Amino acid sequence: MPKGEQPARRASDRGRYGRLSRERVLSSALELVDREGLSALSMRRLGSELGVEAMALYRYAASKDELLDGLVEALYLQLEERLGGESGDVHWRAGLHRVARATYDVCLAHPRAVPLLATRMLAVPLARRPLAVLRDHERVLALLRQGGLDDDRAAAAFRAFTAWLLGYVTVELRPMVDNPDEEEPAFRLGLHRMPAHEVPVLRGVAPALAERGGSEGLTAGLDALLDRFAATG
Repeated sequence: MPKGEQPARRASDRGRYGRLSRERVLSSALELVDREGLSALSMRRLGSELGVEAMALYRYAASKDELLDGLVEALYLQLEERLGGESGDVHWRAGLHRVARATYDVCLAHPRAVPLLATRMLAVPLARRPLAVLRDHERVLALLRQGGLDDDRAAAAFRAFTAWLLGYVTVELRPMVDNPDEEEPAFRLGLHRMPAHEVPVLRGVAPALAERGGSEGLTAGLDALLDRFAATG
């Protein structure tokens, strides 16, 4: 080192919760997103939450994208926890129902992180997805194979299962209430803002759309989907 030059200072990873770990970093990031949304998440803001400099976080997530992928991993690890206490010796259709309901529950627990399940999957190739995500893919495909589907039909059913599950959750979580302080349903939904002459059917159905379909709607649609693939076996 040249004379007079100071060594680069290493940012400490000991914060208000003690020494950091990847689990602590991802847990705090998910808590921040749950409270304030994805737009609030940055290395600087997360560092402030943890009581460390932002640079200390790069030991656990080398970039903002890697941090976002970590949040996806955290959601799928929660899915594994929900499924972990249940026996693996189940009928393939019942197993898929359990996966779907557990995924639905995780998504409803972390609605502000749910967009990552689409955006990061659009950006990250299969082999580079977190292992927890790959294990979920493996779980679903194994159940479909157990149901007698060959590789081609299992792949088609996997796509349909994933599309239905994530699409259903996305529709469930779309905001519908315009003014939560209003007691009158029409004003609560803001129907007066929608031109009656252009969207009359939507205005009429909006109160029903505002009610969540719940896990019952999820599983009913899943049964219809699985019936189609089972019928071609």
